[in-house]
Amino acid sequence: MTNTPTTSPWRFGLPLGGAAVAVGLWWLGTTVPAADGSMVSRFAPQHAVPAIGDLAARGVLMDDIVTSVGRLLTGLLIAGVAGAVVGIAVGSSDRADRATRPVFQFLRMVSPLSWAPVAIGLFGIGDRPVYFLVAAAAVWPIVLNTAQGVRGIDPGHRLVARSLGATRRELFVTVTVPAVRPHLLTGLRLALGIGWVVLVPAEMLGVTSGLGYQILNSRDQLAYDQVMAVILVIGALGYLLDTLTRWALTPRTP
Repeated sequence: MTNTPTTSPWRFGLPLGGAAVAVGLWWLGTTVPAADGSMVSRFAPQHAVPAIGDLAARGVLMDDIVTSVGRLLTGLLIAGVAGAVVGIAVGSSDRADRATRPVFQFLRMVSPLSWAPVAIGLFGIGDRPVYFLVAAAAVWPIVLNTAQGVRGIDPGHRLVARSLGATRRELFVTVTVPAVRPHLLTGLRLALGIGWVVLVPAEMLGVTSGLGYQILNSRDQLAYDQVMAVILVIGALGYLLDTLTRWALTPRTP
């Protein structure tokens, strides 16, 4: 006789209930105390949600989404390559770890947006400063997690591989890479969230497309319902990207 799980109805009920409460509080805070036609009332759900459809009908929303996601993936690619290389190098040498630790701790505590004037000075106006800022924010989780994975390799595995005549390349491919892969993937997931958060304000620095730009554009037009609509899209896309990443990185049994 098998027991039927009693918690299954709550699997979707609790998240939906929490979302309903959040929307209710949002409506309460932007509608009840605000006068009709006031700026605050334009942020209310009954105005912001239809504004998503208005933006989509104008054809700008999908273009901005594609542009922003493309910039995010480019920045993550740069951070992933640089972070993996640096992480493996630092994790493989205790001296390199001790030498770089103060510098890395200092740099990762600096807000990535603090580098915006430097990025614009180096790369000018356009996509490249955005790539730089996303990569600067996303690289540290990858570096630290990759280095931790290398340091966690059992020395016995290396000794066994060497005793079997493995070359340095074979040692790297058969021992280092499999041991580092889970840590690298964890770092990439963390980097995705950080990069997405940094991307939106980075797109407010001289570019003429993307979700961050669309927030400023809507604000300049005093279309505060559209400002809130874009914020909703940003949150929904971030949630979707994180969900897809967790699904892609979840180990599956054959």
